Amino acid sequence: MNSAINQLKQPILSQFNAFWTPIRQASKKTGGSTKNSSPKVRPKHRGVKIQDGRHVNAGNILVTQRTLRFHPGLNVGLGRNGTLFALEPGRVVVTCEQADLDWTHTWVRRCHGYRQGQVFYKKYFNVIAEPQHRDFKLIDTI
Repeated sequence: MNSAINQLKQPILSQFNAFWTPIRQASKKTGGSTKNSSPKVRPKHRGVKIQDGRHVNAGNILVTQRTLRFHPGLNVGLGRNGTLFALEPGRVVVTCEQADLDWTHTWVRRCHGYRQGQVFYKKYFNVIAEPQHRDFKLIDTI
């Protein structure tokens, strides 16, 4: 009985194997060549954020920069990445002044080290603080 079944299977399997062959599919699509295949770098949007004469609150970012293009003046702080920010609320004033720099600061040495001993002018960001109100009521004396 088994030999009869094997004899019947032989012609069927041989015909089936003639048409059925394993096909390997591509695991990735074929991508043509592209000209702009380098990774896209997002812009950093550096520069002046708040213009001269505008009102700011404490902590507002005035300028983002990579090198010391602008310097901190009155009521303005310098962050570790070169960002200038307001220390007090008030009005922004941008002035061009003779540079009086702290030559021990690493940013100053890196950006202006070759200018040491020379007279040069830089833009300074200042925040003129708003006057405090004087409407106090005396409640109790100590």
